Amino acid sequence: MPDPWPSDGRAAIPAVVTGFGFVRSIALLIGVLLVVAGFLGITVGGSGMAAFGIWNVALGLLVVAAVLLERTRYRSEPGERFGATPGLAGGEPSGTVLEPRFHRTDETFEDPTTRRVMRVWLDPQSGERRYLHED
Repeated sequence: MPDPWPSDGRAAIPAVVTGFGFVRSIALLIGVLLVVAGFLGITVGGSGMAAFGIWNVALGLLVVAAVLLERTRYRSEPGERFGATPGLAGGEPSGTVLEPRFHRTDETFEDPTTRRVMRVWLDPQSGERRYLHED
């Protein structure tokens, strides 16, 4: 088991947490199976199974969408899009200088993964939030 607090101050995050992960893979499989079962119910099951089939297709598509769109950590949109490694406590990478549109807020919280204090920065025009660890 890796040391949870390496000497450089970063939390050691297992690949399962940062990657697609086992649980997400199982949820995706269940969603796909629901869609397939739903289509089978609609096409093969006759009129009595149509409602069951439609329900399963809708539920399966919802599960698939949730798995593919869910974010696992507090990260910026560019960080998610380009697969950047999470910074301390999952916020922006260390040394990040935010665009001037972001304003420092009084809001802070303790990241449950690393126990580091995070500062919330806000773009008042769009409502977009960014998270930087407090030094």
